[in-house]
Amino acid sequence: MSGAAPPHSGRRRIIGALLAVSDAVAAILLAADLLVVCGSVLLRFLFNAPVEWADDVARGLMVGSSFFGAASAVARAENLGVAFFVDMLPASVRRVVDAVGAVLVPVIAFYVAFNAIKLGWLTTGQTSGSGLPLEWTFYPMGIGALLMTIFALDLFARRPLRDMIAGVIVTALIVGLYLAWDGLAPDTVPSSGSLMLAGFFITLFGGLPIGFALALAALTFIWVEGTLPGVIFAQQMARGIDNFVLLAIPFFILVGYLMEANGMSVRLIELLQRAVGRMRGGLNVVMVMSMVLFSGISGSKMADVAAVGSVLIPAARRSKQNPGSAVALLAASAVMAETIPPCINLIILGFVANLSIGGLFVAGLLPAGLMALALIAVSIVFGKPPVASDQTEPQIPMSQLWGGAIASFGLIFMIFAGFKSGFATATEISAFAVLYAIVVGGVVFRELSLTNAIHSFTQAATRSGLVLFIVAAAQSLAFILTLQQVPHQVGEIMLSLSGSHGTWLFMLLSIAVLIVMGSVLEGAAALIIFGPLLLPVAVKLGINPLHFGVVLVISMGLGLFAPPLGLGLYGACMIGNVPIEQTVKPISGYLGLLLLCLLVIAFVPAISTALPHALGY
Repeated sequence: MSGAAPPHSGRRRIIGALLAVSDAVAAILLAADLLVVCGSVLLRFLFNAPVEWADDVARGLMVGSSFFGAASAVARAENLGVAFFVDMLPASVRRVVDAVGAVLVPVIAFYVAFNAIKLGWLTTGQTSGSGLPLEWTFYPMGIGALLMTIFALDLFARRPLRDMIAGVIVTALIVGLYLAWDGLAPDTVPSSGSLMLAGFFITLFGGLPIGFALALAALTFIWVEGTLPGVIFAQQMARGIDNFVLLAIPFFILVGYLMEANGMSVRLIELLQRAVGRMRGGLNVVMVMSMVLFSGISGSKMADVAAVGSVLIPAARRSKQNPGSAVALLAASAVMAETIPPCINLIILGFVANLSIGGLFVAGLLPAGLMALALIAVSIVFGKPPVASDQTEPQIPMSQLWGGAIASFGLIFMIFAGFKSGFATATEISAFAVLYAIVVGGVVFRELSLTNAIHSFTQAATRSGLVLFIVAAAQSLAFILTLQQVPHQVGEIMLSLSGSHGTWLFMLLSIAVLIVMGSVLEGAAALIIFGPLLLPVAVKLGINPLHFGVVLVISMGLGLFAPPLGLGLYGACMIGNVPIEQTVKPISGYLGLLLLCLLVIAFVPAISTALPHALGY
């Protein structure tokens, strides 16, 4: 019938409306968090009137914003998983594996939603230390997870009917086989810990998004063991991100998006291009230097890669450079920038391992400088003279370029001065960095419109929701591992190996573990699980914890951007619009160079400890 609405159009409108609500709530909660943190600092500093409830409110708002942002990420299918092994399967098998994953995501999300809402009901009438109701944290978490469930079901329903049926049947068969085995021969069933680890690696390599693979691993133990209530799982997920320190993550991510929207990114990169872009290998030198500067501002690796890559990868194409090599250098520069403050992974490691975040920031500077110099030297030695572009682009006046550079360096100075002076914490500094970026873009450059600012808040809420959902899921798995005394067992094994072979073996094993796990896990998850396992052992062996923390973060970064599994490399290839096959050869050389730098950093502790000692950390 002509003019009839297409099938499923009503469902599409409903999902679109729910996504708009999810985006709006996540962005509003993030903006409210910004106001709470900035207002609290100003009241404390100007009027000596600290707001006792500010930390509790800020943490609750962050939990809610994270889960609504994570729901929006699910709706847009932005959750990353390891696709390398699945892509090797025959097409028919791959469709079934993907369908099973599409069944598992809404199941996990609904379990989170149900138990978070139940936890909110159970805590009704209870209050935090400052007197705020506890349910105000758990109900928004549950509603966000419920939206996540709806979006995941919609993605599942978009598949061909045959694939949906196959996914449900295969999932039911796996569960049925386990129940039958447990009922007929319970003594032969593997332990809950073994099933947990097996399920984790099977689903991870099967392409299930990382956050959901981590959550499913913890749930597998809870379901098989049958002694822990589901609300413990939801409580641990909330506990994983219910910390004021982690609020620096969405704020620094927001700074990165605002910089891109307000013109600071383009101005700074253009200034670097004019300064060194005409030298031998100049464009590659500009790329490394840009990553150094942007990592010192936004804190988010993928925000840095997006800001630099969106400008310099097209420039590489125009100058007849191999775009695969350019993307490889961009990814290697992101590894180098892992320890340049205010890196999010340094913040996460400081949080989970109870280390000074300011100390980690300072400890990472010289190691990052060593790796940057190595990449710049290689770019110059093996680089080619620049080829004149066939396209003529409008030139930004030098006065505007210097204005952007001064504004960017002002932001860097504010971050470091805030830490050194003790005026504010990492979270409070990140909040004022957001205000600074808004003022520069809206008042000084007049390029940050209200629409762009709202879009930046929405993007930041979604991206930070992705990261923090992984952090929350990793915390639930870390809780299970602690129950099984895995940290103690790992510590004993590492100590015995080091006792018989020396500390050097422990350091090499730690590097190998983080490289491997960094390649199959998102960086935050690898650090949350293995940081608390390895750092106590390092301290017992006399290794400086700040030095060891820097080594862990760099090792994780190498894995994150290493082919063929590194998720960071896939992200860089997406930004540069380059097939990963074109980057494998060049990035192998860059990562080999950075591995040599890492070994020097690992076995020359002064590179990491000199500045912290000099500055009193």
